[in-house]
Amino acid sequence: MLNWIFLFLIVSATVTGALTGTMGAVSKGSIDAAKSAVELAIGLIGQMALWLGVMQVLQDAGLMRGIARALKPVMGRLFPDVPTDHPAMGAMIMNIAANMLGLGNAATPFGIKAMMELNKLNPRPGVATNPMALFLAINTSGVAVLPLGVIAVRATMKAENVTGIFLPSILSTMCSTLVAIVVAKSLERVGVFSMARAAAGSAPEEGAEAALAPDAKALEEAEAAAAVERPLSLPRAGVALAVLFTFVVGLVLTVQAAPPEQSAFDTLKLVTQDWILPVLLVGILLVGFSKQVQVYESVVKGAKQGFSVGVMIIPFLVAILVAIGMFRASGAMDYMVGALGPITAPLGLPAEALPMAFIRPLSASGALGVLMETMRTYGPDSFVGFLVSVMSGSTETTFYTLAVYFGAVGVRSARHTVAACLAADVAGILAATVWARVFF
Repeated sequence: MLNWIFLFLIVSATVTGALTGTMGAVSKGSIDAAKSAVELAIGLIGQMALWLGVMQVLQDAGLMRGIARALKPVMGRLFPDVPTDHPAMGAMIMNIAANMLGLGNAATPFGIKAMMELNKLNPRPGVATNPMALFLAINTSGVAVLPLGVIAVRATMKAENVTGIFLPSILSTMCSTLVAIVVAKSLERVGVFSMARAAAGSAPEEGAEAALAPDAKALEEAEAAAAVERPLSLPRAGVALAVLFTFVVGLVLTVQAAPPEQSAFDTLKLVTQDWILPVLLVGILLVGFSKQVQVYESVVKGAKQGFSVGVMIIPFLVAILVAIGMFRASGAMDYMVGALGPITAPLGLPAEALPMAFIRPLSASGALGVLMETMRTYGPDSFVGFLVSVMSGSTETTFYTLAVYFGAVGVRSARHTVAACLAADVAGILAATVWARVFF
């Protein structure tokens, strides 16, 4: 799908340029966009290195295991058809825990492993079971509590309100996850999506499981990270609590110093903007400190990934930014905005944010390119820049996840999975629009 979108943008830009006499701008737009893509990727390396290093501290502190333990009772209720002691349950829990922490490198191997284990409970191979559909819907709803990647991008784009997206992103992803669960649970009872009906003419793709099995080394590393469980040091925890207390005192003083005419909500937004990033950074390091983690070594270890990630995304950024840059320079973007604006405006969704809504379910790298190009065009602190940041931080690459996870077990009939995932996408976009307007 992304191939067709890329081709559409390039061809539309050149055709529009030829018909409107803007070919010079199209040519310049392609050159400038390619240059900007490399500059943005290099600028992103520092922020990526910092936050990947900080996330490594959480991983080394064994927080993923703690979240998995907390999720177990909830997962038992959501997936009554999966025995609590079955390997599928453990893999699903670890996948969701990793996603919540933004540890995509650990989430994907666990996700593929979970799908393979769920397939062992499948009475009709080739047809998605109810647990498979629900698990995919939850995955594609963008369930997360730390949108640190988007915060890093906003810092790279020199946003004044870097962390303002923190609360709206969490609230938006909560809405999309809730919709994913409700829709998946509701549609599994609808006759048109019954397994018997879907089984007709469907069969697993031979050899698919072997072809897309999780990388053995990646799965081994993910399992090793999930097995970490460090003891809490009471003296160190006491130090951490003392530091936390100073934050509480400082927060109280800040609130008291607020002008009397300032509303409580405006004070909350100000605190979110100024306090979230340093408190989050120090809080994570103190968690690692309390768990006897060598925090400096962990940060350095995780930060090394930032450089490889920054280099890896350059080709994707060049491709998508050049396509969008040409599309915008030709004037085609203005025509699209003018045509769709009257339709999306009543929903509170600016047409300028539609490229993110379209690309985000298809490609993470494409969405990153759209995010950076949109903020570069309209400004990271504009409403459009704020909105696409919330969208990016609260939604997921739906079709990529569907293709990888279902492809791993040769599922040919997805039943109600796609409908539940798309419902979660729409809910996430609408929720992002609402919460962005509330917090902007």
